[in-house]
Amino acid sequence: MSTEEVDMPETADVGAQRILAGRYAIGEFIGQGGMATVYRGTDTKLGRQVAIKVMKADLANDEQFRSRFRQEARSASRMAHPTVVRVFDAGDDLIQTVDGPKRLPFIVMEYVEGTNLRQLTAENKLSHAEVCRIVDSVLTALEYSHRAGIVHRDIKPANIMITTTGQVKVMDFGIARAVSDTSSTLQQTTAILGTAAYFSPEQAKGESIDARTDLYSTAVLLYELIAGDVPFRGDTAVAVAYQHVSERPKAPSVVNPQVTPELDRVVLYGLAKDRAKRFQTAAEFRDALRTAARGEMPDLATHAPEAVLFSGGDEVSESDLALRQLSEGGGARTQSRPPVMWTWAAILTIGAVIIAVVFWLVTLAPKQFIPDTSREIPALIDVDRTAAMDTLLKQELKPKQVEQTDEEIAAGNVISTDPEAGTVLSVGDEITLYISSGPKSAAVPAPDRMSLAEYTKALEDLGLSVGLVSTVDDPIQKKDRVLGVIPEPGTSLESGSSVEIQVSSGQVQVPDVQGQPLDVAIKMFDGSGLNVTSTQDSACQTQPGYPVIWQSAVGAQPQGSDLQLSYCWG
Repeated sequence: MSTEEVDMPETADVGAQRILAGRYAIGEFIGQGGMATVYRGTDTKLGRQVAIKVMKADLANDEQFRSRFRQEARSASRMAHPTVVRVFDAGDDLIQTVDGPKRLPFIVMEYVEGTNLRQLTAENKLSHAEVCRIVDSVLTALEYSHRAGIVHRDIKPANIMITTTGQVKVMDFGIARAVSDTSSTLQQTTAILGTAAYFSPEQAKGESIDARTDLYSTAVLLYELIAGDVPFRGDTAVAVAYQHVSERPKAPSVVNPQVTPELDRVVLYGLAKDRAKRFQTAAEFRDALRTAARGEMPDLATHAPEAVLFSGGDEVSESDLALRQLSEGGGARTQSRPPVMWTWAAILTIGAVIIAVVFWLVTLAPKQFIPDTSREIPALIDVDRTAAMDTLLKQELKPKQVEQTDEEIAAGNVISTDPEAGTVLSVGDEITLYISSGPKSAAVPAPDRMSLAEYTKALEDLGLSVGLVSTVDDPIQKKDRVLGVIPEPGTSLESGSSVEIQVSSGQVQVPDVQGQPLDVAIKMFDGSGLNVTSTQDSACQTQPGYPVIWQSAVGAQPQGSDLQLSYCWG
C-alpha cells in the first residue's frame, strides 16, 4: 500500500521496536511522505493484515497535535464505506529514532493492495472516462464523510488509492485537520501536508473550513487528471496559495485541447473562488460530472457575472470583453426597447405579486416567524449520530462532535446539544453535539439466541465492540446465531472494550461410519439433525451386525441434510 509522495526523509527507526502498543507487529517498509512512514503490519490480536502509519518525529513534542490526532483518528474510525480506507486504531508509543526514543503518534489502517493515484498517473495516462470514474468515487467518499461531519482537508492524488481490482479508496481522513489545527503558519502546514497545489482559497486565507473546501480540491484534482497539470504553480507554497485566492485558472481545454466543453464547465464551476458559487455538495458535483461524462452540458446555476469564458478558453471579465470587442472593431451591443405589451404585462405581474404578498401578511402570515438566515435547533436527544448530522447540515449549521460516556443513551446517539434545542442560530453557526460512547463500563450481554447482527448492535449500544468472530459447527442453532462469548455474559468491561464471539456455522460434521454395524452407525447420528435413511445391499457377503458399506456424504454438511447409508444384508 503506497501513501504520500516521498519528498522528505523519515527519522523514525521502527525496525528496532517490532511491536506497537503491545499488539501491532511491524513488517516491511512500504513508503514514506512528508509527515509519516508507512509499514505493512499484523494485528496480532485479530490476526489480520494492516497498514501502520507512524507520524514524523518532528511532531512528537507537540502534545496538542497528539491529542488532536487521536481525536480525529477516533472520529475517522467510525466511517465504514467501500470508498474509504478504514481506520482501525490510533495511539502513540515509544519508538527509537536517531535522536533516541520518542513517543510518536501512529495510526493503524486497512491494508489496501494497490497503488496511489499519483503513482498511477505517473506510469499511465488515464482516459477521460477513467478519470470521471475515479473522481466519481472520490465524490462518493466525500459525500459519506461530509454526512458524518468529517471534512478531509487534504484531497490530492497521493491520498487516493486504486486497488488491483480498480476500486477507488480515499485515505487519511482527519489527519489534515490534526496537522492544520496545530500548525501556526501556511508554510508549516504545507511542509507537512506536502503541497499547496490543492488548497482552496479559504484554506489559503486561513478562514474556516467546511465541506465545500474538499469540493474545490476535488475540482483541482479533476483539472490535473484531464489537463495533465494543476491549474496553479509557483516557486513557493505562498505563491501558489496567492494564485488560488486572486488569479483565475485557464480552462482545461487550453492546456489539453482534447478536453470537452462539458468537462471545462464542470471544472471551472468547481474552482469558483467564492465557496457559495461553487458546488455545495459532493452529490451535486457528482451529478454534474456524470452529465458531462455522457457528453451533455450540465445545467449549473448561473452566478453573478464575474467572468465570461471567451473563445480559446480564456476567462475575461465583462469589462475586458467589452474592450476586446471595441479593439476588434465591434461596437457595444445595444438593446432595443421592449414592446409595449411586454411592459404592461410586467407591470401587471408585479402588481399582482404585491397584492398577494400584502394579503398573506395581513391574513395568513404566522404571528411569529424565523428569518431566512436563521435556524432553530431541532430536538436531537437520543437521535442517531448520522441522522443528527444530516439534519444540521441541511439547516446549514456547522456541527461539532464531542464524545462522552452516558449510562442511559445508547452509543452513537446524541446526549445533548449546545446550544440546546429551540435556540435560534444564524446560518453557518457552530453547534456542539455530545455523542454517547456508551456507559463508562457495561456488563457483557447474554446472547439469548441472537443473530450476529443483533448481538453486534447490542454491544455497540453499550459502547462495546466486536472482537474476534469464530464459527462452530452446531446441529441445532441456525447459521450466524451466537453460541457463546468471551468474556462470559455479565462480565463488566470498560467502554470501547471488545468481545469475542462464537457463531453457528450452519453446518454439521458427518463422521465416516463405513465398516460400523448399522445400529451403531445410526446411533452416532442421534441429535445431529440429519435425515438418515438406510438401504440394503444383498450383493455382498453376509457379515455380523450388517456393517455399513457406503454413505452419501462425509465431513461438513448443511444442517438438516439428507444422509443415505447402505449396509450389507448378504
